[in-house]
Amino acid sequence: PGIELVPLPEGIELPPEDGEGFAAIALEKARAAHAATGEATIADDSGIGAVALGGRPGIHSARYGGEGATDEQNLEKLLREVAAAGGERGAYYTCALALVEADGSEHVFEAECHGRLIERPRGEGGFGYDPVFVPEGEERTVGELGDGWKSQQSHRARSARALREALDRSGLVAS
Repeated sequence: PGIELVPLPEGIELPPEDGEGFAAIALEKARAAHAATGEATIADDSGIGAVALGGRPGIHSARYGGEGATDEQNLEKLLREVAAAGGERGAYYTCALALVEADGSEHVFEAECHGRLIERPRGEGGFGYDPVFVPEGEERTVGELGDGWKSQQSHRARSARALREALDRSGLVAS
């Protein structure tokens, strides 16, 4: 017993990612998928925030360097702006998972992973900002830590765990 996750059918348009925050964007996507399918839906939104930049790039993480920017261009812009802002290196990843149940009930599970940005990328693993993000308690970047660390400790892992615990409590998933 359990829940089967299936991809969203082709042709369903999700709303633009321009909400007030990660939770709002994830919830809008889950609502749109629920409206189109009538099924329980899960959607997410995530990104990175730099303390020196007041939380930017935040919801704009994927396109921080402009529409069509590569991961490298986004990362370079972030590092350039953090350095120009005085060098405070604190940062955090955020992930929001939204669940809209078949009956329309809504839930959001949001988690963060705090750490610091280093000046030059290290590591071949991960994507996006992973090569410059060192999580609290670690000496290596997420790009160096690998998928095992990410599946257990990342912002996504933490929000997924919270979702799983809620589903377990609801009786929708057998532990």
